[in-house]
Amino acid sequence: MSGGLAIAVVGPSGAGKDTLMSAALAREPQLQPVRRVITRAADAGGEDFEPVTEAEFKRRRAAGEFALDWQAHGLRYAIPRSACDAVAAGGIVMMNLSRGALLQAAALFPRFLPLYIHARPEILAARLGARGRETAEDIAARIIRAGQWAEGLPLPVTTIDNSDGLEPALDQFLTAIRKARQ
Repeated sequence: MSGGLAIAVVGPSGAGKDTLMSAALAREPQLQPVRRVITRAADAGGEDFEPVTEAEFKRRRAAGEFALDWQAHGLRYAIPRSACDAVAAGGIVMMNLSRGALLQAAALFPRFLPLYIHARPEILAARLGARGRETAEDIAARIIRAGQWAEGLPLPVTTIDNSDGLEPALDQFLTAIRKARQ
């Protein structure tokens, strides 16, 4: 896996991870997005993901189809083994990861760039509210967790502030990737 780079995009819900990743892909076509496998209904909205049942997830995990997998918020998530193949071939892969999967990913990919995306609490609250998927109590709990999200991260990360619009955050995001590629 010598020439490639694995980019992990992490951060609390509402920070704008998917938006930044989409904008980066539009600007830098050599970036290769990794489509997560999730035990979530296909019509749940949000990111482009591969929906699977719990039974299918377990079967595929046992068959060794996943490079990384974890649980969060009552769901199972996985990164397909094809991400390793792409990095080994010199590609630059970008994946949305959980904080809990960072150490596993860092051990798997010799060239690894974790990008922590965050936004001010009022921005997170507005974005989460606009989704219309959660109650006000759920959003308040997420905001509290978001304030603690970066505490105890298992390794150093590059922080991207996505509070003040897409362009400033995208510039930070792409600059971090360019530096990691050098």
